[in-house]
Amino acid sequence: MATPRRVLRAAPTSEVLRSAPVKARRVAEPDLFVDPMPMRIQPCLALLKPKAPEGPDWLFEVKWDGYRLAVHRDDRGTRVITRGGHDWTERFPSIVAAAAELDARSFIIDGEAVVLDGAGRADFGMLQQALGGRGGKRSAERAMLYAFDLLYSMEWTCVG
Repeated sequence: MATPRRVLRAAPTSEVLRSAPVKARRVAEPDLFVDPMPMRIQPCLALLKPKAPEGPDWLFEVKWDGYRLAVHRDDRGTRVITRGGHDWTERFPSIVAAAAELDARSFIIDGEAVVLDGAGRADFGMLQQALGGRGGKRSAERAMLYAFDLLYSMEWTCVG
């Protein structure tokens, strides 16, 4: 039985977007198991819908109220990259410190930086305040990363 493809509806039109069929790798395309780690992977962005889709062919994630980030680590160190491609490593030292504890030589993790309120809920206003407000340049020591996906990894070791 063929695996069903996910179908998303693009806003504001009703045009149907379908994923491209999987093709054989061409020599000119990167092979993530052999080729060097990419400098950046463009993040997939969520679409806001009034309710979650139903049925066994659908998966969904909670939309956290924070900043979308990719955490990159390789032989040169750890970098925190925003979805717009800006290097915010200095602004998220707690995320960099947590990434340093992971037992992998290199990786790219896609996630959302959040600051939690007293009840454990993500609070975007608190995250903005921690970063110094609009145009601020402070570090958000209280920020944590909710990881969505491991986009790239080499030599990952499971511990525990």
